[in-house]
Amino acid sequence: MYYAYKYRLKPSDAHREELDRHRDICRQLYNHALYRFNQIPKDAGTLNQRVRSVRDELPALKVWWDGLSDVYSTVLQTTVMRIEQNIKSLGKLKQNGYGVGHLTWKPPREFRSFTYSHSGFKLDKKGGQTVLSLSKLADVPIRLHREIPDDAKLKQVTLKKEPTGEWFATFGVEVDREPPEPPENPGRCVGIDVGILSYTHDSDGFSVGPLDLSEERERLEREQRKLSRKEHGSANYRTQQRVVARRHADLKRKRRDFLHRLSAYYAREYDLVAVEDLDAKGLMELPSNSRNRASASWGTFLRMLEYKCDREGTHFVAVDPRGTTKECSQCGVSTDKPLWVREHSCPSCGFEADRDANAALNILARGLDHVGVVHSDSMPVETALATGTTAVPAQRVMEAGSPALTERTAQAVNE
Repeated sequence: MYYAYKYRLKPSDAHREELDRHRDICRQLYNHALYRFNQIPKDAGTLNQRVRSVRDELPALKVWWDGLSDVYSTVLQTTVMRIEQNIKSLGKLKQNGYGVGHLTWKPPREFRSFTYSHSGFKLDKKGGQTVLSLSKLADVPIRLHREIPDDAKLKQVTLKKEPTGEWFATFGVEVDREPPEPPENPGRCVGIDVGILSYTHDSDGFSVGPLDLSEERERLEREQRKLSRKEHGSANYRTQQRVVARRHADLKRKRRDFLHRLSAYYAREYDLVAVEDLDAKGLMELPSNSRNRASASWGTFLRMLEYKCDREGTHFVAVDPRGTTKECSQCGVSTDKPLWVREHSCPSCGFEADRDANAALNILARGLDHVGVVHSDSMPVETALATGTTAVPAQRVMEAGSPALTERTAQAVNE
């Protein structure tokens, strides 16, 4: 399995200057390589062959381009090979119906990263602190807020400068671990329904409210208005651009912190997690409420939950979402319900429950069917029908670090 671990760098002013110099050399090399690539006829070979022919010109380039010798060789090679990756990305967008053009030269603001692949980097201890030793660059202090697993192999590291001016290092890590097999007799199982009024509502009767980002949005909009009043290209304009970038970063970090904590809870607490196989792109294209859908980041949450389940040994199941809200979880009769109707009341069997709770139970049932688990009265209590809902605000999830801890805290207060 392949994972990414992201850490913040703490470079000095000299380190920042050197990092920026290496980044700009890579940018100029990318632009030169793109120019040479465009000169090669398309019938001269496959995409990979044409890009590799440009990469093979690097030794000759170093003869007359003095700056290239200051950058580690694999960094130069990965910079050229980015052309292939970018063209493939454009091809995928075109297949999905987007109108795409062609690759263009990168100005300094748009080229923000470079990569050490397989060699030229290592984590080390110097002067009582952890540093990232980079060949032909520097030993840059790094904030290693979590340890990389001992059995992990470091495959590459990408250094990136964010619009805020901060530098981050993202390690590509390979772990020799097989995906978990479907459990024959799962212990704790849960079905999760995601939404806007309640971010998640699961089959255990646990509900997490939406994340409130109104204050962050107000600060961002205020700084954007200030930016619009600055003279474009002036020193004040560039300074305000960094302020706006920091406001964007604050909003993004708060959202991702919430998603990380919530997905980690479900991956660690359960043996099987069933979710809807949502088409996040299609939902964003619906005519109304797109801002709330974008802010919810359901696609990001499900991707986080999937890789964390693989890491924790929890089986992850994505089921067909069609009809999960309409069908009764007790008798299977389908009933149309407008979006504003938040309660499920079955006209056939009389079962009544919250609309999202009923959907979560249907998702769990489909997930169990997917792995071949037969429903019976001997199933664990955790998979039985929830009699009540424990609602928790998203802010308390972030403060406590775990919904389970938040729930226990709330129960203790009530007692």
